[in-house]
Amino acid sequence: MSESLTRSISGIVYIALLLGATLLSSISFKILFVVFMFIAVHEYCRLAKLKTTVPFIITLTGFVLFGIVTTSAIYENLLLNAAALFVSVGLLVRLFGKSRIVVSDDNTKIVQLIGYVIIPFLLIIKLPFLGADYNPYVIVGMFVMIWANDTFAYIVGKSIGKNKLFERISPKKTIEGFIGGVVFTVAGAYILGLYFTFLTPLQWMGFAAIVAVFGTLGDLVESQLKRKAGVKDSGNIMPGHGGILDRLDSVIFAVPFLFLYYQIILYVS
Repeated sequence: MSESLTRSISGIVYIALLLGATLLSSISFKILFVVFMFIAVHEYCRLAKLKTTVPFIITLTGFVLFGIVTTSAIYENLLLNAAALFVSVGLLVRLFGKSRIVVSDDNTKIVQLIGYVIIPFLLIIKLPFLGADYNPYVIVGMFVMIWANDTFAYIVGKSIGKNKLFERISPKKTIEGFIGGVVFTVAGAYILGLYFTFLTPLQWMGFAAIVAVFGTLGDLVESQLKRKAGVKDSGNIMPGHGGILDRLDSVIFAVPFLFLYYQIILYVS
C-alpha cells in the first residue's frame, strides 16, 4: 500500500471516528476524548523524556474531577481556563524568544504537561456543555475550521507563498499561507453561521479567527517540542499522520482562548 493511500485511509478513519463519536452522544464523545487525552499525555511524556506514572495519575484525577460531570460552576471553568492560558502564554514567550520549550526539570515538565495537554483536553470535553445541554455542533464547527485553516493555508502557501512564517521551526509555512488560511476560514465561518444558528455569523467569524491564529501557533509550539526532542512525529498511532498530538496540536492550543471567548458570548447573551 502506498504512503499516500495509507495516509488517506488513516485520515478518513480519524475524521469518521471523531465526527461519529461527537454526533452520536455525549457519552461516546467523552470516551473518545478521554482516550485521546491519555494517548496525548503518553506522547508528551515521550517528547519530554518523562515517566508516565505521575502524569497518568494526574490525568485520571483531572478527568474524574472535571470531565465526568461537566456542568460545573463558572469559577471552576475560569480557574481551569486561567491555568491553561498561563501555560499557553509561557509557551508563546519561549517560542518567540530564546528559551527552550523542552525543559530539564521534571516538575516544570509536569506543570507544562498539565497546562498544555491535560487541561486543554478537559476544556474540549467541557466546551459543548457550556450552554447546559450537550451541543455537539460547537465541536464539529471547531474541527471544520481547523481543517479549513490547514487546507487553505496549504493551498495558498503552495500557490503564492514566498515569505517564511517561522523558518527555524517550520520551514514550509509561509506568511501568505497563514493569511490565506485565516481569511478563508473566517469567510467560511460566516456561511457556517447561517446553518449553526446558536451563534450569529459574526460570532462564528470571531470563533474562526481564534481557531486559525492560535491553531497555527499551536502547530508551531508542537513543532518546536518535536524539534528539541529530535523526533519527526509525536507518535505513530495514525499511519501517515503521526500521533494524536500531531493531529490535535492546533486544537489543544487554541481551545483555552476559544473556551474563554465562548464563555463571554454565553454570559453576555
